[in-house]
Amino acid sequence: MGDVTTYKPDARRAAGREVPLRGAVYRLLARCVALLLAAPVFSAAGAEPYPTRSIRLIVPFAAGGGTDIIGRILGQKLSESFGQQFVIDNRGGAGGTIGTALAAKAPADGYTLLLAPTSHVINPSIYPKLPYDTEKDFAPISLVAAAAILMAVHPSIGVDSMGGFVAAVKAKPETITSYGSAGNGTVFHLTGELFKQLASLTLTHVPYRGGGPTITALVAGEVPLAFETMLALQPHVRAGKLKALALASTRRSAVMPDVPTTAEGGFPQLVAENSYALFAPTGTPPEIIARLHAATANALGLAGVRELLAAQGTEVIGSTPTALAAYVASEMPKWAVLARQADVKPD
Repeated sequence: MGDVTTYKPDARRAAGREVPLRGAVYRLLARCVALLLAAPVFSAAGAEPYPTRSIRLIVPFAAGGGTDIIGRILGQKLSESFGQQFVIDNRGGAGGTIGTALAAKAPADGYTLLLAPTSHVINPSIYPKLPYDTEKDFAPISLVAAAAILMAVHPSIGVDSMGGFVAAVKAKPETITSYGSAGNGTVFHLTGELFKQLASLTLTHVPYRGGGPTITALVAGEVPLAFETMLALQPHVRAGKLKALALASTRRSAVMPDVPTTAEGGFPQLVAENSYALFAPTGTPPEIIARLHAATANALGLAGVRELLAAQGTEVIGSTPTALAAYVASEMPKWAVLARQADVKPD
């Protein structure tokens, strides 16, 4: 495979980094956000305020995975801000491209939004003919959060470490033959492929329609291994249904401090996380984008939201629309290098 480039999510951290505000400046900013959220925003036709009906939030993966969980937490808070229901529309398949294409083709009126994970910036390197343009067809609203990725196995494998898993595969190659992921082109797929290359293993990738179905298959023993977010895997690990072998990070998590990092497991190059970002179709009126951004920033600033996500191994990020656009532009070439090195192809 040659040299492997370690992915370090510095770009999204820079995009979400904010300078702390104090005193009168902070109070002034808070009042401005409150006024923006309270002020009526009118549609392009100028005839009625926005929103006057429910808003569809497309999650391009099946229910139960990290993107779905983040979408439901954010959707609830946005519903409270706008006084209109944000309805989660799970459209899984093809590494998130089916739901993403649906969002790209939706009317640009603020009534259809997309919550996209890291696969959004990976897929252009995996699928040669996407039915949308990742940069041109979406209006950025905000980065939302980032979740740490766990390597987990079915307990029947009988291993407690990455090294133990590698040894087990090499000792019983006819028994441990595959790994599952939330779909082709997802960060979990790419992480699995990089692990295969680094460990010199032969494992068949089994794509599912999201993290939920992947975890269901892993718990049932249909696949022996999967990479998924701590957000989605943690309950099953704590219940003893799955065994967490490593966290794909440079440091351990306070949420699961007993789980070693991939570096501790002998694979320091295997570092990744799943980031989530909110978009609208290109052409959505800027005043609607501004209000959606303000409401999202307000939701992410709530202590309850931060604590809820932190307890599940997920970090709140937040960003301006401009910073999210820069993040997308910078991440696509990075993942293109990794996809080429891991020789990831459409399934």
